[in-house]
Amino acid sequence: MNREILRLAIPNIISNITVPLLGMIDLFIVGHLEHSEYIGAIALANIIFNVIYMGFSFLRMGTSGFTAQAYGAADKNEQATILFRSILVAFSFGLLIIILQSVISGLGFYLLDAGIDVKNFAKEYFSIYIWAAPAVLGLSAMNGWYVGMQNAKIPMYTAIIVNVINIGLSFTFVYNFKMQIKGVALGTAIAQYAGLLLSIIIWFIKYEWVRSYFNLQVLKKWKEYIPFFKVNADIFIRTIALISVTTFFMSRSAKMGDDILAVNALLMQLFLLFSYVMDGFAYAAEALTGRFIGSKAIDTLRFFVKRLFVWGVFLSLTFTLIYALFTDEILNLLTDKPSIISISQRFQFWALLMPIAGFSAFLWDGIFIGATASKQMRNSMLIAVTIFFMISLVFKSSLNNHILWFAFIVYLSLRGIIQAFMASTIFNKHKD
Repeated sequence: MNREILRLAIPNIISNITVPLLGMIDLFIVGHLEHSEYIGAIALANIIFNVIYMGFSFLRMGTSGFTAQAYGAADKNEQATILFRSILVAFSFGLLIIILQSVISGLGFYLLDAGIDVKNFAKEYFSIYIWAAPAVLGLSAMNGWYVGMQNAKIPMYTAIIVNVINIGLSFTFVYNFKMQIKGVALGTAIAQYAGLLLSIIIWFIKYEWVRSYFNLQVLKKWKEYIPFFKVNADIFIRTIALISVTTFFMSRSAKMGDDILAVNALLMQLFLLFSYVMDGFAYAAEALTGRFIGSKAIDTLRFFVKRLFVWGVFLSLTFTLIYALFTDEILNLLTDKPSIISISQRFQFWALLMPIAGFSAFLWDGIFIGATASKQMRNSMLIAVTIFFMISLVFKSSLNNHILWFAFIVYLSLRGIIQAFMASTIFNKHKD
């Protein structure tokens, strides 16, 4: 079982680790430019893109869970239908985002509070990267399908190529063409389309057989979309709740000043680094949980869950040790601003708590997605988010950065605890 977990987890970790590393490269580039406001601008613009793209994360999650169950049941017709249905939905929403970009930008930057320079730089980034929406959503849907098909290597190859192109173009546009933050955005947008094209080419080579199962008439049967959208509606609500926490966190950070915004943006990179490693195991959980449920191997599923959490404990302790020893060194790689590093040292304690507090929620998310137990996952998130905002409300008049981080750690812990209590519903529903 360990071999099966690692076969799927390691490629997913490599895929996922490129995302926070790319974010770190972006921060490295703008962190060494003339204006320190660029750091906050990247963070601010990414709040809006997180709302957009995380709101549509159901395209990957729902696709992965349904595909894994179809794979476990050896239903090739359903495997093909899920892929093409997901791609159709992804491209449709991607085009809609482009059409509504002025509305999204206006509303987003109206709600977010920051200095004038930070906002202006963030708007420059947004105005370019928004054009990558169809590619981002399309690639998300395809990656979900590949994971469901127990193939984590293709998303890994795609992610590596995307990030190599992204880093190369961003450096070129920023330093050779003097495009500043616009160069980072343009490099990112072009790389996303390159990744989508590569993913499609690989699909034609490796999964050409799927075309023989494709039936356009199936896509026109709108009633067949109901289970897909029902599960994805729960995932969407869960994701919006998650986004509300991160958005509030960064918005409150901005209200505390540009320095605190920059500090929290840097510390959040540590959380993202950990989260994308854990997501590698969560993706493996999606694929294997769905497969075992599809093949009705519930006893094997129970054994798998136990093994998965052994890995989770090991990884959380490892990251805690790394952050205890090397947080200053990591932050110094991201920025050369001594004042920001000095301020961050007052809050690094919270970074040590993130791995232990958060690992369980990541793993349970993967299990619940593979089981398409979206209702339980949604409810656990809503309870945890409610507690987060209750803490923030109680300390509203004295809400400082320490209390903000405390509320965030409590929220992370509660997600995993509540999901653990709800997990029995998965096994009871799919008894042999």
